[in-house]
Amino acid sequence: MIYLKKAVRTAETDQKDVHNVVARMLAEIASGGEEAARRFARDLDKWTGDIIVPPEARAAAAAQVPEQLKRDIQFAHANVRRFAEAQRATVRDCEVEILPGLIAGQRQIPVSAAGCYVPGGRYSHVASAIMTITTAKVAGVPHVTACSPPRPGVGIPPAIVYAMDLCGADVILSMGGVQGVAAMANGLFGLPRADMLVGPGNQYVAEAKRILFGRVGIDMFAGPTDSMVVADGRADSEMVAADLVGQAEHGYNSPVWLVTSDRALAERVMARVPELIATLPDANRQSATAAWADYAEVILCADAEEMAEVADRFAPEHLHVQAEAPDWWLGRLRSYGSLFLGEETTVAFGDKTSGPNHVLPTSGAARYTGGLSVHKFVKTVTWQRATREGSRPLAEATARISRLEGMEGHARSADIRLAKYFPDQAFNLT
Repeated sequence: MIYLKKAVRTAETDQKDVHNVVARMLAEIASGGEEAARRFARDLDKWTGDIIVPPEARAAAAAQVPEQLKRDIQFAHANVRRFAEAQRATVRDCEVEILPGLIAGQRQIPVSAAGCYVPGGRYSHVASAIMTITTAKVAGVPHVTACSPPRPGVGIPPAIVYAMDLCGADVILSMGGVQGVAAMANGLFGLPRADMLVGPGNQYVAEAKRILFGRVGIDMFAGPTDSMVVADGRADSEMVAADLVGQAEHGYNSPVWLVTSDRALAERVMARVPELIATLPDANRQSATAAWADYAEVILCADAEEMAEVADRFAPEHLHVQAEAPDWWLGRLRSYGSLFLGEETTVAFGDKTSGPNHVLPTSGAARYTGGLSVHKFVKTVTWQRATREGSRPLAEATARISRLEGMEGHARSADIRLAKYFPDQAFNLT
C-alpha cells in the first residue's frame, strides 16, 4: 500500500471542542423551557415568527414549489418508502417453544415519538427530510416531529416544508441547531418528548445528540461525511474524479479517498479533480478545495484483495466500487455505511433518491453499526410464559445457579414455586 496523496488533517485531529457550549445551551433550555428555546431561536436563527408551522403555512409552501420539483420529491419519497417497507417486513414478531411447557417470543414495538432534524444552513436538505421522516413513519412511529433552521424573514425553505408534509411529519418546528434538538427532546411547544432523535447536522447538533443520548435514543454519533472510491484500471477516471468532487463539496472537512490498483488511473484522477473543483459555484468550490487539499487521500494497492483490506480498515460512510467482479466485492467487503457497485450508480443517487437511507455512520463507525433504518425506530422486546410442569426444570437450575452466585433471593423465588407446584417432591437445590 502506497500513499500517492496523504491527508494533512483528519476529522479526529481537527475536531473542535464544542461540548461546553452545547451543554450550557441544553441546561438553559431544560430549565428555561420554551422561553429559553425561543431566545436561542431569536439570537441564532434570527427568527421571531411562529415556531410551529401551521397548516396554512404548509399549504402556502407547497404552492411555492415548482411542479417538476414536487414530482422529483415524490419520486424520491416513493423510493425511500418502498425500501423502508421492505426492511420493515424483515422485522417480525415470533415465538418458540424452548422446551415443553416454556414458550418465549419477541415483539416489535415502534417508539412512541421521534424527532427528525433536517439541516438547512448552507444547503436546503430536502433529502434529509425524506430519509428521516419517511423511515420513522414506515416503522410505525405514532408521532413524528421535524425541525429545521428557518431563514431570517422567510422561515424554512418551501421545498423542505413540502417534503416534511409529504412524508408525514405530524408537527414541523421552525427551529434549528441545539435549540431545535432540545425542543424535541424536552417535549416543548406541546410536543410529546421524543424517544428517538435522528438526522444529520453540524457539530453542535451532533454534540447535542451525543449529550442527550441515554435520556433519548439517537441514530448514531455523526462526524463529517466521508466517501471512498475503489477503482481498478478499467474504471473511467473522469467518473471517478467527478464522484470524489461531488462528495468533497459537502464541507471543508469531508474526507474523500481513492483506493486503486492502477497508478495511471490515480495520476489522471489527481490531475483532474482540481480542474473539476474549479468549475463549481463559489461556496461549493471553497468547501471542495479545502477538503481535497487537506483531507483527501489516494492509495495505491497491489490487487483487489489489498484494496478490500484498506476499505475495511477505513470503514467509510459511502463506499463506491468501480471495478470488475461486483459480486466478489459485495461478498468480500465488510465495513461500510452504504455500498455502491459499478459506475452506473453513484453516492449522489443514495444521497438523494434511490431508496436506501443516506443517514449513515461516519468516522469509521461502520466497523460496528449500519445506518438509519426502520430498525432504529423499533424496539425488539421479549416475553415468556410457562406451564407449572414447564417451570420445574427452570426453577431447579435457577435455584442452584443462583446459590452458586451467592444470590439467595433469586434462589428462593425459584424454591417457592417448586414448593407450591410440587409439594410432595424433594429437590436438590444447592
